[in-house]
Amino acid sequence: MKNIMYNSTRGEDIDVSSIEALVRGIAYDGGLYVPTRFYDIGDLNRLMDLSYKDLALEIIRAFFPEFSETEILNYIEGAYDNKFNTSQIAPIVNTAGVYFLELFHGPTLAFKDMALTLLPYLLMGASKKNNNPAEIVILTATSGDTGKAALEAFKDVKGTKIIVLFPSEGVSEIQKRQMITQEGNNTFVIAIKGCFDDAQNAVKQIFADKEFNNIAKNKGYILSSANSINVGRLIPQTVYYFYAYLQMLKTGALTAKEKINIVVPTGNFGNILAAYYCTKMGLPVNKLICASNENNVLYDFFKTGMYDKRRTLRPTISPSMDIIISSNLERLLYDISGEDAEFVRNMMKDLNEKGYYEVSDRLRDNMNLFYGGYADESDTLAAIEDVYNKSNYLMDTHTAVAYSVYKNYFNTTGDNTKTVVASTASPFKFARSVCDALKMDTKNATDFELVRLLSNKTDIPIPSPIYNLETKPIFHNILCEKDDVRDTIKNILGI
Repeated sequence: MKNIMYNSTRGEDIDVSSIEALVRGIAYDGGLYVPTRFYDIGDLNRLMDLSYKDLALEIIRAFFPEFSETEILNYIEGAYDNKFNTSQIAPIVNTAGVYFLELFHGPTLAFKDMALTLLPYLLMGASKKNNNPAEIVILTATSGDTGKAALEAFKDVKGTKIIVLFPSEGVSEIQKRQMITQEGNNTFVIAIKGCFDDAQNAVKQIFADKEFNNIAKNKGYILSSANSINVGRLIPQTVYYFYAYLQMLKTGALTAKEKINIVVPTGNFGNILAAYYCTKMGLPVNKLICASNENNVLYDFFKTGMYDKRRTLRPTISPSMDIIISSNLERLLYDISGEDAEFVRNMMKDLNEKGYYEVSDRLRDNMNLFYGGYADESDTLAAIEDVYNKSNYLMDTHTAVAYSVYKNYFNTTGDNTKTVVASTASPFKFARSVCDALKMDTKNATDFELVRLLSNKTDIPIPSPIYNLETKPIFHNILCEKDDVRDTIKNILGI
């Protein structure tokens, strides 16, 4: 069978190899790379006893055929080692009526570790196969978790520099401290006066800036990305959804071919898109429940068919989801339209020029697998308190959004399909809000004091990655206006 290649959602870059797609990150035409076909995983019973690493090998090697099995295996062994505090990598916990898929056991306590620990191996391996002498500059915007995970993954990786942009007032204190204390001679962090969308737009503009890219190329640099716009981020995220299903199958919670629901708290649509791609590979899914916070642009899209960015972003207690422009939705548009690149180009043009786009009822029918819901802050806090009091299970604010949306879905539909909830971050990363939910006194306490108080109340040890975070030296203090990002990056690179 012909190897999997990659096409741009906007139609100009086609039949691109996986190693080219990895290094480029974003297609030359501004689109996102998608596989030309999807690997059929086949009979899931045969995979039931595989470890997380073995399952990752099974899936990932199919999407990156230019690598040998030995190369992929070595990359996986390097990525999923003792950086994770459990040999399961992504354990599943059955409580409170759902199955929590815990994706926060990596070095930065967030689900981004699941793919970002692997990405440097894939990217540098691809660069080597391309005989690329240029230094790779990883340019990434973050709403909180991607930044630290990417910095940690690429620190001191030879042949790379990594530059992370984050909204100066749009992340938790723990998230901010994780980034500005990042070690590594090749790491750079820029705080932007603005929101995540401003940071993301700045990154996209630089990738699309031919003059900037030519100048960088002449100075020996090539730009790439660690966001989920990069297929090296997106494909590894499919592994943990299959792993969750297989663990449920192994314990007898599921029978062969029984369908599940998957609930994902998301803003940029990458994590739930990975779940959608799993369905195209053979994962039995009844509903993909897209959970939004009060920045509910995705909820409105699934409800009405209109994606409308003409709204003000609301800072919330689930900051990693405080996003108005969901980049990965472009990949879903490409899929539901029958891979119609002209349609995608027109939708993206409307979004840029009018501030919205709208899909037809016919195409909306192609999204019936999805259910959109949202939770406000009171719903989120109530979910944390309720689950902890009844089940002694502690959720972070993003997982609580997902759980709250699921409970509303269940109460509305009565659907008793077994349900997996993506638990995307450690509650200790958002200690203030979690403490507020548990009715603890947070007045006059720092976030780091609240981490200790939360640990004492719940008897859960403080995770080692943030245990001494408060006392770590600050290495990054760049603050710039959103319109000055290009010049700031030029200064960092000396171009």
